[in-house]
Amino acid sequence: VQLQASGGGLVQPGGSLRLSCVVSGRTFDTYAVGWFRQADGKEREIVAAMSRSGRSKYYIDIVKGRFTIPRDKNTVYLQMNSLRPEDTAVYYCAASFEARWDSAPKVKYDYSYWGQGTQVTVSS
Repeated sequence: VQLQASGGGLVQPGGSLRLSCVVSGRTFDTYAVGWFRQADGKEREIVAAMSRSGRSKYYIDIVKGRFTIPRDKNTVYLQMNSLRPEDTAVYYCAASFEARWDSAPKVKYDYSYWGQGTQVTVSS
């Protein structure tokens, strides 16, 4: 299983970015997906997650109403709107094939597969 993340870049405050995560291998199995981020000097934190069923989604409070996690076949996106400087971080996507059907895992240890990070910088 491989995860390939892309779409990061430099954006001004208030702008938008869409990150993509392409999952290859075991594509006939369903999986839960999470987006995490890690800012300089900080722990990696969950940003958003979606269950294997697709029915359950989770967002941390600070991104609710600004970020969404749409999915199209084997590509999962993180649509980020109204970006703020505090959203600056390296963003990672992760997949879990073992999560419960309607569970959106929130802890990094629940994920077995990770993509490489993509840098998002929000600055004027």
